[in-house]
Amino acid sequence: MYPDDLKYTREHEWVRLGGDAAVVGITAYAQEALGDIVFVSLPEAGSELAAGESFGEVESTKSVSEIYAPAAGRVIASNEALVSSPELINSDPYGDGWLVEIALAGGGIDGLLTATEYEEYVKEHS
Repeated sequence: MYPDDLKYTREHEWVRLGGDAAVVGITAYAQEALGDIVFVSLPEAGSELAAGESFGEVESTKSVSEIYAPAAGRVIASNEALVSSPELINSDPYGDGWLVEIALAGGGIDGLLTATEYEEYVKEHS
């Protein structure tokens, strides 16, 4: 259910590493808990993020949830397709539903969970 090539946060974001950059999205668990996503607010390219800080929101028919930066860095790109099609997060959370790409600052992504660890975390906290 959770791709092995990704890392995960306890706030239900996933991270796909590629060199000094990381693509970030929300997990299948998070999008299922939210329900039908109707709006996404994301930072502009060039925005600086601190690890653990809120950088956007995902709004569904049920609630609004903040999205947190899994690591410090600068936003390289935001997924502009989500502006007109936020439901991509529901239909393809690990593909077309990605949120932002971040150029990682020093410190990297220490403390993120493996797929197995995240799955265990979800079982314990749901």
